[in-house]
Amino acid sequence: MTGVYDLQLVVLSVVVASVASYTALDLASHIYSRRHASVLWLIGGAAALGIGIWSMHFIGMLAFRLPIPIAYEAPLTLLSLLIAIVVSAFALFAMQRPVLRATGLWLSATLIGVGISSMHYTGMLAMAMDPPIRYRPFGFVLSVLIAIVAAFVALWMAFELRKKHDSMAVLVRVGSACVMGLAISGMHYMGMWAAQFAPDSICQASGLAGSIEDSVLATAVGTGSLIILSATLGLSAYNAHVAARTATLAKALQAANEQLRAASFYDPLTKLPNRVLLEDRSRQAMLRSKRNRTRFALLFIDLDRFKPVNDSFGHHTGDALLIRVGDRLTRAVREEDTVARTGGDEFVVLLSSVAHPAALGMVCEKILQELSRPFLVDHQELSISCSIGASIYPDDSEDPRTLMINADKAMYRAKSAGRNGYRLFGPMGAQGFR
Repeated sequence: MTGVYDLQLVVLSVVVASVASYTALDLASHIYSRRHASVLWLIGGAAALGIGIWSMHFIGMLAFRLPIPIAYEAPLTLLSLLIAIVVSAFALFAMQRPVLRATGLWLSATLIGVGISSMHYTGMLAMAMDPPIRYRPFGFVLSVLIAIVAAFVALWMAFELRKKHDSMAVLVRVGSACVMGLAISGMHYMGMWAAQFAPDSICQASGLAGSIEDSVLATAVGTGSLIILSATLGLSAYNAHVAARTATLAKALQAANEQLRAASFYDPLTKLPNRVLLEDRSRQAMLRSKRNRTRFALLFIDLDRFKPVNDSFGHHTGDALLIRVGDRLTRAVREEDTVARTGGDEFVVLLSSVAHPAALGMVCEKILQELSRPFLVDHQELSISCSIGASIYPDDSEDPRTLMINADKAMYRAKSAGRNGYRLFGPMGAQGFR
């Protein structure tokens, strides 16, 4: 017995297969990028994708016309739909994997291909033909191989496209979906070609209670599946829009938080740590020194002859000079040390570790030399100097704030001694200096 095809339904089946393929590629990207919601996407996506793939095969079967009435047993037809949904769930689950390995890819493709073939031949079995349908071995094997290769290509494309969301990726995804749709259709029609119907065959499902007639069912299934797939794509697009908007808001919030943090902990002019951040790092240095039984030091630095710069050249030049002073201080100390601006022309350097007072004196000498070199600001050569006061933890105090006060006192002692020098706070109290 020889059958013929309704070309309109054949075209509809290919269209449904292509839309289902595009849905699969789109769902793969969402499931991969939003793993916190992957279970919901997996369940909904498997249902939509399974219905799409099953609809394509069922429409293809309905497109096949025999000279006898044809119907399909409802239980086996529903079983074929369930197989399609389970296979789709496994396919989407496989697309979640972060790494693409050839062995796992081929194993997944084989399982998916065998599952799709099982769906197809279960649907064929629902026709309940008597005598039973016989299959050409070559066509049967080839249809299964096509299903496996199509599954392999689908998984590979999903892995390649799941991280891409630009306009070019959409075009590539559309082209890939068309290729996959043709491959899936090729598997189905190869399986139909392999089917052989005896001349005296009858369809036992025709006329039985609970059987599904094929008169208007093909159009209904095709239209329904396209609506489901379109709704899934619409939801996917809306979710992508919401996710993109959320990501934009998150970036804006992060930028606002960073600006707030910068305003709270950093000097707006020099971008150096301010007094608040300096106090926090001083407490951390104290805890670290207690634990390791080491010393750290605070250097209180006040610029000499800075006011004449503001008076002669203006505050703009003075601000530019302060920025350059901060840069030189940062280069003069180690990376693990902290240079802070506490206000006006005052800077504080936290030396995270100090072996002995002599080493501290060497750092002070280096800073004096760095700041004594002329600065070029707005084509003006400016010369300043500084006075430095230093105190050591725990020798001079075990309280960071008191340590700062002692360094400040030592700095005023350096100014009283003629400026452009340094003094270390001594163990004899406010009047004692080393």
